[in-house]
Amino acid sequence: MLNPKRLLQFTATALAVTGVCALAGTAAMADDKPAIEVITHAGAGGGTDVNSRMMMLRSRRTLKQDMVVVNKRGGGGAAAMNYFMTRPADGNTVLTFTVGHAIAMASGKTKLTVADMAPIARGTNDPQILMVNCKTSAYKTSEEFVDGMKGGDSLKFGGTSTGTIDHLTAYLWSKSLGVDMPTYIPFKGGGELATQLVAGSVDVAILNLSEAAAPVEAGDICPLVVLAENGMEPIPDAKTSGELGIDLILSTTRGFVTHAGVDETRRAELEAGMMKAMDHSMYQAYLVNSGLDATSPQASEAWGKQIQSMVGAFGPALKDMGLIE
Repeated sequence: MLNPKRLLQFTATALAVTGVCALAGTAAMADDKPAIEVITHAGAGGGTDVNSRMMMLRSRRTLKQDMVVVNKRGGGGAAAMNYFMTRPADGNTVLTFTVGHAIAMASGKTKLTVADMAPIARGTNDPQILMVNCKTSAYKTSEEFVDGMKGGDSLKFGGTSTGTIDHLTAYLWSKSLGVDMPTYIPFKGGGELATQLVAGSVDVAILNLSEAAAPVEAGDICPLVVLAENGMEPIPDAKTSGELGIDLILSTTRGFVTHAGVDETRRAELEAGMMKAMDHSMYQAYLVNSGLDATSPQASEAWGKQIQSMVGAFGPALKDMGLIE
């Protein structure tokens, strides 16, 4: 099970190592190739920033090229995407693309399109999980939960903010069951949401495993449905949406793209280098300490399909929800 304290220690160490590698890498590689810009929308130390730096730890070696983080905050990822559009398509610019970017793109907050990007590799994939209060919920199994919703049970769902992946999950989940959108209550963060689920403020919480590790381990929160192709080893009793006959896969995900105009040989070089780097024990340890596993990194084909699926599904959903025109 995820150890939050160990993850914080691991992250701090990784950031320090990345800084040292950047200095050393610049001296060793500057004469050969320009540094690759890795653009993120998060501030230093944020989840996306850390994921980018963890990928970079070994990619510098596999690609034999220095890499630097460029933080562009604002607009839910729009600032980062707009900056990405200004960079040349020479294979020396990488955008860390997240589910938030997919929502911003589907919302029309940027002119960047799926066709403007060439997928490289996925870095992390944290499935959306529907969880209940173990002690007070009427649902003890995944099947009981699905049957209850289909039968018209009125439930309060909790998620993080509005117009987010959690808000979209509540809508798309109910739509997949053929029922009306449940009452959705937004909270500031996953930690607060997990606390409020235990307190009884909501009936169902939409969380990632990493956000609810402690109360899940304590037996206060029970994960029922994993919106992913594969189940998760720490929560074997939670059924996947596919196992329940529901065609819905949603996750908090991060990966890497470059410009669509980049030469295919160069794009393939980036993919091979990053995939090799993320197969290294250092990156794999980062995944484990984040509550994830070795299935997170995926090559360009699967990652590209996931990007298209997210943007394609989010646009119509946001319109139906009345969040965009």
